[in-house]
Amino acid sequence: MSPTDPLPADVRKSDSPADSDVEKNPDLLTTVATGDGKNDATAALAATAPSKILEHSQDADAAMEAFRNHQGPVLELDEATRKRLLRRIDLHLMPILCIVYGLNYLDKTTLSYASVMGISRPQAEGGIGLINDNYNWLGSVFYFGYLAWEYPTSRLLQRFPLGKYSAFNVIMWGAILTCFAAVENFAGAVAIRFFLGVFESAVTPGFALFTSQWYTKREQGTRTGIWFCFNGFAQIFGGVVAYGIARGVDKYGSSIAPWKIIFMVTGLLTICMGIIFLFVVPDNQMNARWLSKEDRLLAIERIRENQQGVGNKHFKMYQLKEALADPLTWAFVFASLVADIPNGGISNFFSLLIRSFGYTAEESLLYGTPGGAVEIVALLLAGYLGDKYGNRILIGTSGMFVSIIGMILVVALPASKNGGRLAGYYLTQSSPTAFVALLSLISTNVAGYTKKTTVAALYLCAYCVGNIIGPQTFRNDNYVPAEITIIVCWGLVIFDMVFIWWYCRLQNTKKATFRAQPGYVKLENQEWLDLTDRENPEFVYTL
Repeated sequence: MSPTDPLPADVRKSDSPADSDVEKNPDLLTTVATGDGKNDATAALAATAPSKILEHSQDADAAMEAFRNHQGPVLELDEATRKRLLRRIDLHLMPILCIVYGLNYLDKTTLSYASVMGISRPQAEGGIGLINDNYNWLGSVFYFGYLAWEYPTSRLLQRFPLGKYSAFNVIMWGAILTCFAAVENFAGAVAIRFFLGVFESAVTPGFALFTSQWYTKREQGTRTGIWFCFNGFAQIFGGVVAYGIARGVDKYGSSIAPWKIIFMVTGLLTICMGIIFLFVVPDNQMNARWLSKEDRLLAIERIRENQQGVGNKHFKMYQLKEALADPLTWAFVFASLVADIPNGGISNFFSLLIRSFGYTAEESLLYGTPGGAVEIVALLLAGYLGDKYGNRILIGTSGMFVSIIGMILVVALPASKNGGRLAGYYLTQSSPTAFVALLSLISTNVAGYTKKTTVAALYLCAYCVGNIIGPQTFRNDNYVPAEITIIVCWGLVIFDMVFIWWYCRLQNTKKATFRAQPGYVKLENQEWLDLTDRENPEFVYTL
């Protein structure tokens, strides 16, 4: 049986209007319109799309094989079953994804807590003797490791079992973070931060793949917002823990420097969660221990509407070339770059920034925590409204406007207005809504497994470059130039997001015109052929 043969009728067919025509006349499976000459571009697409689809369908998605091997009764996927499966998937996946992603953020920013807990002091006083711009480079070197390994790890996420490879990286980054407690000088800290970036580079692209693999388009924005918002919970948790450690050491003393304790606590916690991740999170639906054999197939069937599958382990050169030639790819990359210059500065300097408002070191640890609450509310609200109204892009952009207002308050208010400047800082924590909206759109709007992993890697490479640049904008004790840079970057993100929204609408219009031509029908089970978003006429971009 060839990969393009119809599958057994074990589950309902796609709801596409073209399916009824296919059922009435199977010979129409490769029939397409040739166009009427009014739209040369559409006619050209019609003439070439079938041969390309048939050619590329010879290496289908893993979902195709899963259905082909099924030998049992017909499986029914009604609304009650959909809801039951969604509840079960949420129960088993979302808690672990949320906690691990929160630790991902906490472990990156533990350095910020350490900065006001004595890590910069001379070695004789329990620190590692940071001088001049050493701290800035510790903030940046993490992203050098992340950048160096991002594309290789994206390829490994495709090649190796997704759940197991992700768990391996979580355990390794926890072990490396724990080793930070043994660092005695700047060189050792640089090595630890570099390899921390190497192993954390698998987390965000891996979680984007998990989201596209398990959830429908209508669910992905909210789910991405939920697990990403645990950055905010991590900021609250980390601030409280760091404050408690600092107060405890001041009151009772300790043979271990307080900054070392915070690295040990967060690192060991991450190792424990990595081990749990290994046993709880499956590679895909087909080896989920917590689903029956029938539910495994139904869990795949429920994502048929995504026009994607659950994974393909083979590298496809044409998908790489398409990713590099797609304007949408570079719009994503530009947005990630300019959005993360502010992120790189704020995430590493927020404790010092709050101290610059006139607060003590301990107060800066505690007063940073409400910013996490702002991020949680902003991400949950943007994710929910974006999915509800079918417009993730523009709703995600709203957080940029709030953040710009917040940073203007930080810059414009006089030094005596500490409360107002602190409130402005809290407002800046709504800025991740745009980044998360685009991250969720990589899950939703990029199809073809090689193309998806490539775009995710480029997006996160730009994220790294932005975060490398970000700490370098904070020079000396005058943060105003950095704050103005942040405002400009967020303004550029807004313009880029509007372009992405327009471009996706344009592509949807073109695809609708193509599908409306007389004689157009889609291939049986075209959803499982590992086609890219551009070559699949049935693919509709989410806005």
